[in-house]
Amino acid sequence: MARVETSSSRPYHLVIFGASGFTGQFVVEEVARTVSEGPKGNLKWAVAGRSKQKLEKVLEQAAGVLSKPELRTEVDIIVADVEEPDSLAAMCKQAVIVLNCVGPYRFYGEPVVKACVENGAHHIDICGEPQFLEGMQLNYSSQAAENGVYIIGSCGFDSIPADMGVLYTRDQFKGTLTAVESFLNVSTGADGGCIHDGTWQSAIYGFADSQKLQSLRRKFNHKPLPTAGPKLKRRGALFYSNEIQQYSVPFMGSDPAVVKRTQRFLVEEYQATPVQYGAYAGVGGIGSIIKLMFAGIMFWFLVKFSFGRNLLVKHPEFFSFGFFSKAGPTRKQMEASSFQFTFYGEGYTQEQDPSQGKPNAKIRTRVQGPEAGYVATPIAMVQAALTILNEAAALPKKGGVYTPGAAFVKTTLIDRLNKHGIQFSVI
Repeated sequence: MARVETSSSRPYHLVIFGASGFTGQFVVEEVARTVSEGPKGNLKWAVAGRSKQKLEKVLEQAAGVLSKPELRTEVDIIVADVEEPDSLAAMCKQAVIVLNCVGPYRFYGEPVVKACVENGAHHIDICGEPQFLEGMQLNYSSQAAENGVYIIGSCGFDSIPADMGVLYTRDQFKGTLTAVESFLNVSTGADGGCIHDGTWQSAIYGFADSQKLQSLRRKFNHKPLPTAGPKLKRRGALFYSNEIQQYSVPFMGSDPAVVKRTQRFLVEEYQATPVQYGAYAGVGGIGSIIKLMFAGIMFWFLVKFSFGRNLLVKHPEFFSFGFFSKAGPTRKQMEASSFQFTFYGEGYTQEQDPSQGKPNAKIRTRVQGPEAGYVATPIAMVQAALTILNEAAALPKKGGVYTPGAAFVKTTLIDRLNKHGIQFSVI
């Protein structure tokens, strides 16, 4: 069972690493909101990063936003830097769980994972980069298992709504669920919305390195997953979705890769029937499609060359038509934004044999919540951490590198998310 108790030498339930970064500041506020949900109604926590001054400023800001002046004096500060392994080791020795907000993870993530595994701290990140996530599984899973450490990746908008959404759909289905397609819709208010350019950088380097991801995956020597029911057909690169009544494209994030890893774990660990998964995103009408095509063509061309990647990194707003920005969204934009995943599942009723004939039952579910990047992501990350602290006995039997679905399939994480505005429902 996971070790989750604090001690005199390990005083903090949570340490937020990268607390002064763009996403980190909102994770700080979310942890401050939820201290009463810690073990026995108490949560001991600290913030960590390179600059003591910036961390003090973030606590000052959170104290003002939440009207909690005590944050200025009661939250400890740990100075730690990814380029100084000793500082990371010292941080990890003091934490039950490290909430790692320092991205892009392909550049800054591995030293933190290594320090956590070696020093007995569990690790949660909000990474949407399959190469990093799967690289950590390949390189650290056996050592994490030996040390009883849980390394759980993609615990933000990438990929808790999709991964837990597929599990929720499976659990609500009366019979054997064999295939699910999800459609993402994002809504913004009158002031629009955007995503901080850290995510843009992750996408640039992820696409540039896509060949390396394929060779990494070959090292696992995975057998193909068994399939029940007809093989799920992939849709085209751009198509009109009758389900959501708008043009849609394949979802370019880490969700499909994360869901597949979860399904593999459930087959190997519990002999479950794996669910096939396809992920798509609605892009709206013709105007949006024209913008998307221009942006896509420029992106695909430039991402192949180092000078092109430098251009993309320097000018995110121009090359993404304002979808990404160095400043990130304002609080006003965030308050008016929301997301909605709709899951369309099919399978076989309890009396029907999945190996015989076509699926004879369908289900539709929804996961919806507030602004995806900086409201829903901190909620998901913090609730994942609180689930570890409060439900250690429900985690997988041994430590290792896990997806959210693999780690939390036996827990009440979905109930916790429902109480915090990320809502799962059958429709």
